[in-house]
Amino acid sequence: MNIFALSGLVNGIFALSFGFLLIYKSFRDRINQLFFLMTAAIAVWSFGYWQWLSSASVEPALFWIRFFSIGSIFIPVFYFHWVLELLGQSKNKRSFLYLIYIISILLTLFSTSNLFIKSIGPKLFFPFWPSPGPLYTFYLIFFYFVLVLYAFILLAKSYKLSDKSKKGQISYVVLGAIFGFGGGATNFFLWYGVPIPPFGNFLVSFFPFFLGYAVIKHRLFNVRVIATELLVFSICVFLLVRTVIARTLQDAFLDGGLLVLVILFGLLLIRSVLQEVRSREQIQKLAEDLEKANVELKKLDQLKSEFLSLATHQLRTPLSIIKGYISMIQEGSFGEISSKVRETLSKVYLSNERLINLVNDFLNLSRIESGRMNYNFESTQIAPMIANVVDEFQGPARDKQIELIFEKPDSTLPDVSVDKEKFRQVITNIIDNDLKYTPRGFVKIKIETKSSGGGEVLLITFLDSGVGMVKEDLERIFSRFTRGNTGAKANAEGIGLGLYLAKRIVSDHGGEIWAESPGVGRGSTFLIRLPLRRNLPNPAPYGA
Repeated sequence: MNIFALSGLVNGIFALSFGFLLIYKSFRDRINQLFFLMTAAIAVWSFGYWQWLSSASVEPALFWIRFFSIGSIFIPVFYFHWVLELLGQSKNKRSFLYLIYIISILLTLFSTSNLFIKSIGPKLFFPFWPSPGPLYTFYLIFFYFVLVLYAFILLAKSYKLSDKSKKGQISYVVLGAIFGFGGGATNFFLWYGVPIPPFGNFLVSFFPFFLGYAVIKHRLFNVRVIATELLVFSICVFLLVRTVIARTLQDAFLDGGLLVLVILFGLLLIRSVLQEVRSREQIQKLAEDLEKANVELKKLDQLKSEFLSLATHQLRTPLSIIKGYISMIQEGSFGEISSKVRETLSKVYLSNERLINLVNDFLNLSRIESGRMNYNFESTQIAPMIANVVDEFQGPARDKQIELIFEKPDSTLPDVSVDKEKFRQVITNIIDNDLKYTPRGFVKIKIETKSSGGGEVLLITFLDSGVGMVKEDLERIFSRFTRGNTGAKANAEGIGLGLYLAKRIVSDHGGEIWAESPGVGRGSTFLIRLPLRRNLPNPAPYGA
């Protein structure tokens, strides 16, 4: 077998491989359907070319020339139709498509006549080379050159108006057509008596490769899968060619056996790569979905913070007015009241005060999450602040028969730099929390200075005889909207926000807050450690 006949065999195998590859990817896709028809026409031309140049006499040579001519008629027709479909222009040029299909069918009917193939005879070093009839010349001018040139013009116009991805696709289409039609055109010289061998025929294999890659790239098929498939196809083509051209039966069986093994293991390799790619694509899709969901959650969280801020501001004013009127009634501003009414008003005042604290918690939460939490640090004595808060809670403590004790320090302690309003809220939240989860017994508060890390710190201790906590509760009670399991069973009130805010505020003061407990039913201890230094800088907004 001469080398030119071999080129026809290789071109045919490559064309069918790419055709089946794309039609397998998406059978219902119109672009893939036309691509398959185009590669089938190339395969008809290529295999006919192979058999023609392998013929030993005139009759089979003439038969195969007429056979491959049918494929050569339809290659530019299917290519042109495929380009129109790729560019989305097939509907606009439907009448023209009908015309060229009708003409191609008529040419096919005359392909066995002398009007298409005039004769065959020796040319250059080929024993059976055809001479064209008038219809072949018409096909060559109108189909092979004019139709393909028209497709190039349409691609060029579309290229100017396309985005970067589409331009890359069009570039591959043009490059493949140049290789395919340019390489195939080298066969025409000898048809018209020009003594130039068809060396460009070897370039025809690049035609389905570049066009197929353009579709694959555009359809976003995974390149790793395509590369694996092409590798397996290439090895199979090589072994198939070796099997066909084997000089001995032993070589043919050996190469054929290797071909079967490559096909079997190649299919397993392709399946393995495909599964890996699909898994990665699923993970990528999940990651993208998660990212989108995260963005939406951030938007919702921002809206929630804005709503909290608006709602708490609106609630704060009427609650403050209620508090003022209750105080005025208790002070007798509207006349004397009975002890029973006074006792009831005390309970109303306390409930209103808790509502105000809850509103303040929500307001601070919205400020923290939106990065608008500002502090006004002042040099402050903490002991008087604690004593004042303890006095406010003596009434509720007596109602629950709990002994609320503040062990005042024997001497004046150093000042600390704090925001008075916000740190008072920390003290309030912790004492209120202790009273909620202490059915009976005591709550003791102690303040003292300690040495820590080479410096002095102020340590505030809140000790209670309440329900206690397990280790898991100690780790989670400072989280937002989270309560300990033991505490939740003992008291249904609370939303799990006070300790979260206390931790945030203490951290912004450069301090630490934590809890300890020997176990369930054995009480709890909350501890706050503050550095003894002045002029604490305003902390960065939460989340910065």
